[in-house]
Amino acid sequence: MSEPQEIVAVDKSDLVGLVTELFAENYRLVQIGCSTLADAYELTYSFDREYRFKNLRFTVVEGEEVPSISVIYPGAFLYENEIHDLFGVNITHIAVDYRGTLYRTALNTPFSVSNVKLPEPPQRKVPAAGDQAQAATGPADTPAEQK
Repeated sequence: MSEPQEIVAVDKSDLVGLVTELFAENYRLVQIGCSTLADAYELTYSFDREYRFKNLRFTVVEGEEVPSISVIYPGAFLYENEIHDLFGVNITHIAVDYRGTLYRTALNTPFSVSNVKLPEPPQRKVPAAGDQAQAATGPADTPAEQK
């Protein structure tokens, strides 16, 4: 069974106001996730009320600041410290700020844009001229469809 999901693209400057509204509507914070993109980070803040998920999503570039929501949802301080330590995203005004010491890692900000080398997407094979005719008709020895 899956729950309905809503993904809302938001502007980072609207984050605190939108989160305040969700708190007033009795949503609970489920998670804050961060993904490394080629030259930026994608942050997703997930909330739930009555098995209906609402995800606020935006991207930030390296060095850009993100406001903390830990004043509204106190438990957010763990997610925010984790994102700071592992990705290097600057989150300002975290209620309990570990200042880069939540995790001890061999590599500083191991998932940052500068440390993650994303693979090139696979290239589609361009069929040769003779392959196009076979692709359209299918192989000659394909068994008949069974009923």
